[in-house]
Amino acid sequence: MRSFDSLSEQEILALAISQEEEDSRIYADLAENLKADYPATADVFRGMQAEEDGHRRRLIELYRTRYGEHIPLIRKQDVRGFIRRRPVWLMRPLGIDRVRKLAESMEMETRQFYEAAMRRTTDAGVRTLLGDLAAEERNHTHVAEELEREKLTTDMRDQEDAARRRLFVLQVVQPGLAGLMDGSVSTLAPLFAAAFATRSSPDAFRVGLAASIGAGISMGFAEALSDDGTLTGRGHPWIRGIVCGLMTTLGGIGHTLPYLIPDFYTATAVAIAVVVIELAAIAYIRNHYMDTPFLAAAFQVVIGGLLVFLSGILIGSA
Repeated sequence: MRSFDSLSEQEILALAISQEEEDSRIYADLAENLKADYPATADVFRGMQAEEDGHRRRLIELYRTRYGEHIPLIRKQDVRGFIRRRPVWLMRPLGIDRVRKLAESMEMETRQFYEAAMRRTTDAGVRTLLGDLAAEERNHTHVAEELEREKLTTDMRDQEDAARRRLFVLQVVQPGLAGLMDGSVSTLAPLFAAAFATRSSPDAFRVGLAASIGAGISMGFAEALSDDGTLTGRGHPWIRGIVCGLMTTLGGIGHTLPYLIPDFYTATAVAIAVVVIELAAIAYIRNHYMDTPFLAAAFQVVIGGLLVFLSGILIGSA
């Protein structure tokens, strides 16, 4: 890698052209990936792409007048000091806030590059263009805001908010809910079977803790390995797996913790109360995020939980 201070004026211009080409491609990729869920924001990034294309053309025209037709390929990754970014195609699925922050950091880095490049050049024409581009990059925040105001009408913002909610449900709520349901329901049988078989709070706690952690690990890996999220839009597989695994463990730990109470009957009464709260929480989440009628969600969850709960008591009491 070369240091920035070692570049000649010709190499600085070639690097500037390469950077504008790369930024333009990134904005085009962002627009393409956002057009289905966030069409208005995709239009904003197409506008930003057009701005970068204009910069590239001006740089190429100046380069031709100074150094001829051949432009050496000098990329940011060949020069020390630039931020290394993952390609857009490796960042999917893209959240709207994430891409806006990416665009802001790109504009800031490009502005700082032009300001540093202007200080390194002595040719009046080159300094003038680099200074103008630095000023335009400094103004790009305002350009982006104007494009947003123009493209993002109230209806469009409502549509994008709805799309953001759908993605949140798909990528966070669904794996979390699956884990919470599994942890809250599947651990009932081993916990209460152990409790009624031993009539010992410490023994019941150990079994419940083992069942909760084991279920969390199992569900976490199952969710993470189910798909990589690139085709389904369900998000990064390991993030889904962590969310699912933690919620599974949390669902089991909730009604396990009461068995830290030494008295078995008191602990069991508290555990049953916690189970009722957990099932109500699951019904609420299904109603709020999955649009399932609350009574229907409560009926489905309570019936399933009750059957598992009774099976645990019957097996433990046998």
